[in-house]
Amino acid sequence: MTTNHHLRVHRSDENLAREGQLAWRIAEVAADPVAVDDDVVDMIINRIIDNASVAAASLTRAPVSAARQQALDHAVSVGGAGATVFGCTLDRKTSPEWAAWANGVAVRELDYHDTFLAADYSHPGDNIPPILAVAQHVGADGAALVRGIATGYEIQIDLVRAICLHKHKIDHVAHLGPSAAAGIGTLLGLDTETIYQAVGQALHTTTATRQSRKGEISTWKAHAPAFAGKMAVEAVDRAMRGETSPSPIYEGEDGVIAYLLDGPEAAYEVPLPVTGEAKRGILDSYTKEHSAEYQAQAWIDLARKLHNEASFDPADVESIVLHTSHHTHYVIGSGANDPQKYDPTASRETLDHSIPYIFAVALQDGGWHHVDSYTPERAGREDTVALWHKITTAEDAEWTRRYHSEDPDEKAFGGRVVITLADGTVIEDEIAVADAHPLGARPFAREQYIAKFRTLAEPVLEAAEIERFLSLVQRLPELSVDEVRELSIVAKPGVLAAAPAPKGLF
Repeated sequence: MTTNHHLRVHRSDENLAREGQLAWRIAEVAADPVAVDDDVVDMIINRIIDNASVAAASLTRAPVSAARQQALDHAVSVGGAGATVFGCTLDRKTSPEWAAWANGVAVRELDYHDTFLAADYSHPGDNIPPILAVAQHVGADGAALVRGIATGYEIQIDLVRAICLHKHKIDHVAHLGPSAAAGIGTLLGLDTETIYQAVGQALHTTTATRQSRKGEISTWKAHAPAFAGKMAVEAVDRAMRGETSPSPIYEGEDGVIAYLLDGPEAAYEVPLPVTGEAKRGILDSYTKEHSAEYQAQAWIDLARKLHNEASFDPADVESIVLHTSHHTHYVIGSGANDPQKYDPTASRETLDHSIPYIFAVALQDGGWHHVDSYTPERAGREDTVALWHKITTAEDAEWTRRYHSEDPDEKAFGGRVVITLADGTVIEDEIAVADAHPLGARPFAREQYIAKFRTLAEPVLEAAEIERFLSLVQRLPELSVDEVRELSIVAKPGVLAAAPAPKGLF
């Protein structure tokens, strides 16, 4: 049965024992050789498919090309066989930390993979690239890879349940460094002491501010989780060599909680599995049907529904107010006070974090497209800009409560829309969760994950390659060492050659 680990700041003279530290408890969970439940294995397969889907769709985008070129400019390290890079032939390898980097950027670039929202935000699928890269490099089989990924998801989701980073303007990948290090520790069968040191370093090196997700959002948004994965690989390597890390990293009087989060008087309850308890955290996460910030998913579905019921000419609309949770209002809504969220010339990354823009386009188009909905021409369309600028958000206490509710019947990431027309007519509707959410109108299952992969991969992968990958990944727990090393996607001839190939220091 899951138990809460009580987490607080300790003075140095309290001499907090390792066994009382969160990093140690994380390491104990990672070192526990508990079996992975069948439904968890199935969901891990789904998420590897999901990652490959969004990576395929982003192969020729500039940030992904830059990261891929950085990785390919690094030779395989002497300690293993190396790891594959999305898009490249299977015999083209790089060192595992650089594969984690390149593949992590490809997975995150379109903001189109899985999510878990609670006290903080996360995309737990970001754990897969570093864990898979290490598995390929060291020669791990499919069963070991499954165990490692189950741990990565479990630890990240448990941290996200309990510890809020964003209100202190710390980027959410600070929960990813420790979870990826823990997952790699499980994969390799490392002892608690080694994983503990790796978790400490991974956290220490991956705390950064949320300016990366504020104002004019840069291409670093896609690189941040890849950096955390890369740091996790390096942290494990260093810990395996017997080196130590800052301690206690969470609880120290000059540590993360005391000076980056809620301060010296802070306390948290972090839920973690007990010894022998299966790691099932992945089952509480959910993927995206639409390529947009997760808190926009339900709103896109509601806009799609309204589009089919009425016409919304900007001249006929007085105002549109989205009554929603605190997080949605302040992160992707008008409560962020970011002028860029209403700027037709803003970057794709910024538009992806503007619910006024997303709702306007989905309302007009009756759907959402991962490329077409973000083009400068689409964002700059006169009638879209006119409608967009009439949309605001408002925090609603009840939707905020439901956002944080632990009751699955109440949990909600949507809200209520109030559309006031120029003639005084008021149209109201609401949605709690996205259609693809486990509690939504059309929950994603294996069929939908495969369909998403086919849709996004067909423009850049040969038909035979699509079938090869799908056949391989669905046998995940049975895969041999050599088959794990083939767990990647190879682009059609000419696809990568047509992508940018920027030169840099390496």
